[in-house]
Amino acid sequence: MNKFAQPLPQLTIKGKIIRVPIIQGGMGVGVSLHSLASAVAQEGGAGIISSALLDRLLSKRNNKKMDSYEAAYEEVSLAKARGGFAGINIMCALARDYEASVRGALDANADAIISGAGLPMGLPGIQAPKDTALIPIVSSSRALELICKKWEKLGYRPDAVVLEGPLAGGHLGFKIEQVDLESNKLENLLPPVLDMAKKYGDFPIIVAGGIYTNADIRKYLNMGAKGVQMGTRFLATEESSASDEYKQAVVRSKDEDIIVATDPGSPCGLPFRVIKQSPMYVSALKRLRKPKCDKGTVLMKDAEGNYTRCPAKESNEHHFCICNGLLSSANFNRDVEEPLFTVGTNASRVNNIVSVKSLMDELAGKVLVTSS
Repeated sequence: MNKFAQPLPQLTIKGKIIRVPIIQGGMGVGVSLHSLASAVAQEGGAGIISSALLDRLLSKRNNKKMDSYEAAYEEVSLAKARGGFAGINIMCALARDYEASVRGALDANADAIISGAGLPMGLPGIQAPKDTALIPIVSSSRALELICKKWEKLGYRPDAVVLEGPLAGGHLGFKIEQVDLESNKLENLLPPVLDMAKKYGDFPIIVAGGIYTNADIRKYLNMGAKGVQMGTRFLATEESSASDEYKQAVVRSKDEDIIVATDPGSPCGLPFRVIKQSPMYVSALKRLRKPKCDKGTVLMKDAEGNYTRCPAKESNEHHFCICNGLLSSANFNRDVEEPLFTVGTNASRVNNIVSVKSLMDELAGKVLVTSS
């Protein structure tokens, strides 16, 4: 007989209910802006914008100079305007803009700040979060323990945690030789992270990396996760701000096209998953790309706490310019720079562009299933 799949359970974070336990991952640069985040929130999920280079994107959109605080404040406000749960992803690696982006998001009453690409050790100390949930991204129980110990000293504990496995898109929290280890499969990383969460307050764990279907979601919920975070599937939606070229590259991609880049790689120093036909990656691989970085946004701190220059600003020997490459993939500066297409490992399974509503209905199990 035919029947509908059982509804997925709600996810509660800091007292706020997310009707469908799906967090749309914050995808930078410019892929997940307020149009995507708002659409996901309207369908009962958690819509997340990306703060990466948001000042540049909004300065162009509004035809006036905006700083990181103003950009975060405006885009969060727009994402929340239609209701639902809407937040922002702020990367630790974008160190120079980090605190200003956090303050802008908090002042706009973001429902959540999700932070990774490094450990957000000082996040609770930047400004009192009030009703905003603070959610770090980790790749191990050890990383979670380090964050919890530091945050305890700041009088805070995580409101939830995203556990990201090595099948995710973008930057990976693993060394290249660790990506394919059995011990680092998401299902093996989850149990010790759940145990660590119980030790520090039993907050919800959201899993990310390689999740594609309703069955995948149910698998991890049955293991003890309270929700999932998904990026690539939302990239290939009508509401995503990725360029048509980017979306079609995802639709056309095959398993063998999706690689983890290290040399040339991201100036952040982390493995970075891309479609190997990405024009910027091809140019960087052939050592044809000339450094064109005009900002040097990816800045790390040295032992003395001073900002260092972005490696991609200095030479093209071992890095591609992740900022300009991703900006180009969002149609920001396609006439100046070649695009760089980052995806999760399951991008090759995407075969068409759909609406957020259609995708959320599929993921939530709002389809007829047949049983004998």
